[in-house]
Amino acid sequence: MLSVKIELLEALAQLLENTLAGAGVKAAFESPKVAALGDLATTAAMQLAKPLGQNPRQLAEKLRSEMLLSAPFQRWVDAIDIAGPGFINIRLKPSAKQAVVQEVLCQGAQFGSHASKGQRMMVEFVSANPTGPLHVGHGRQAALGDAVSNLYQTQGWQVYREFYYNDAGVQIGTLANSVQLRARGSKPGDPEWPSGENAAAYNGDYIADIAADFLAGKTVSSDDREFTASGDVEALDDMRLFAVAYLRHEQDLDLKAFAVKFDNYYLESSLYLSGKVDDTVKRLHDAGKTYEHDGALWLRSTDYGDDKDRVMRKGDGSYTYFVPDVAYHISKWERGFGKVVNIQGTDHHGTIARVRAGLQAANVGIPAGYPDYVLHTMVRVVRGGQEVKISKRAGSYVTLRDLIEWTSKDAVRFFLLSRKPDTEYTFDVDLAVARNNDNPVYYVQYAHARICSVLANWREQDGGEVASLCDADLTPLQSPQALALMLQLAKYPDMLTAAAHDFAPHDVTFYLRELAACYHSYYDAERILVDDVTVKRARLALVAATAQVLHNGLTVLGVSAPQKM
Repeated sequence: MLSVKIELLEALAQLLENTLAGAGVKAAFESPKVAALGDLATTAAMQLAKPLGQNPRQLAEKLRSEMLLSAPFQRWVDAIDIAGPGFINIRLKPSAKQAVVQEVLCQGAQFGSHASKGQRMMVEFVSANPTGPLHVGHGRQAALGDAVSNLYQTQGWQVYREFYYNDAGVQIGTLANSVQLRARGSKPGDPEWPSGENAAAYNGDYIADIAADFLAGKTVSSDDREFTASGDVEALDDMRLFAVAYLRHEQDLDLKAFAVKFDNYYLESSLYLSGKVDDTVKRLHDAGKTYEHDGALWLRSTDYGDDKDRVMRKGDGSYTYFVPDVAYHISKWERGFGKVVNIQGTDHHGTIARVRAGLQAANVGIPAGYPDYVLHTMVRVVRGGQEVKISKRAGSYVTLRDLIEWTSKDAVRFFLLSRKPDTEYTFDVDLAVARNNDNPVYYVQYAHARICSVLANWREQDGGEVASLCDADLTPLQSPQALALMLQLAKYPDMLTAAAHDFAPHDVTFYLRELAACYHSYYDAERILVDDVTVKRARLALVAATAQVLHNGLTVLGVSAPQKM
């Protein structure tokens, strides 16, 4: 049906161009808000009525008449109706909807995807400092970042995944001191252990594990570093390096369990060691965008829409945190990433304006609005009807590993992607392990497994293979349920494009649930393995195409498509 839609769109564009020069580029179809009104709709008449000085309803009638005379519309369209002030609703012939089945079967895993555009983009996500286990918020960010990356890959982008973290800041110093206290035999609650709301110490059991392994002289390695402990309790710097490597290793285990991989790990410390921070400050100074006030160096960020100017260098000579952020994003630009997406928590909202202001002030050719941001809220976890707030491992929060162990990688990914990133979300552990239709990931995966069972029975009975269905006669697919299922399959490519554009992987979860519902309705309405060979092959082709699209969509989310459940 994708080819049918393109053919109809080209015909519509020509009609609009003939009606008003330049209007052809505005040709577009949308889905009617009420399915009973038709399969496709266009608002072209209402858009062109004002520049043409015509009544939109009358213009719609004129366009309808011209469409009915057009060969593509005659070939693929069953009826065209006018509704309201000038909506043009189009009802497709069954043959138009049936075309999608062969498109899916022929394209397979590539259905819905575009060829490479040769364009590079970076998605930076997780970016957790190695001071403790990854928490559920990091999990939401990991799921979002990976799914956004997958979405853009379907649109032909070359996507580079990067993890940025601070390996030498104040928090890392607190980590080292906490490990040293544990190594000396102290623990939370002892007189010498820092206490109070703002105490500089980490209290989780993982600190004791790090200390024990350090004293044992163990070697730890992660994707980006390796370190062997000296065992010397007084060697604080060794302890810091060991703790960072230890926790980076732990993060790698969490990310592996979550099936997330990165192309690069970028250290904040490297921005200082390489001189990129100093170079950035010099660029801003030379551009006349800084000034001294009260012993501090300020950026004129209000010149670029920020609500107030921002301190770059404090009176003690240290830089505020947004300065290395600006240097880091200049590095992204210089590495050839013309499009960059940052997945971060909503607590980073205040940094957006100042980072973008710094990038514009640096005058290195970076366009306004660079980078893009996707901000997400934190996640509440409920188990047994009660909110879970702490983890024995972490001491003060639920970890990503806890959530995976309580449920599954698939459930965690699907659930964390099932709402808009900036909306509050409550993760119900009991629902995530339920094997019923209330569990959305189970509902979608069960649809796929159900189809695989039908195909397996067919192979066992007839020795048939899915590849042989590509040339099946699809004429028997005429029932309302079959037509609805094919129309839903045809929506997949446009849904992917829109979800990528809007950074909205939740749209994929909604689509998959709708597709699963369409399949379950079809399965309940029509028996597939019937005696009539032509009918059987047509129905098998339809369900095989459905399984393929379910598989493709779940792959975008990083969720498996099981053949048995």
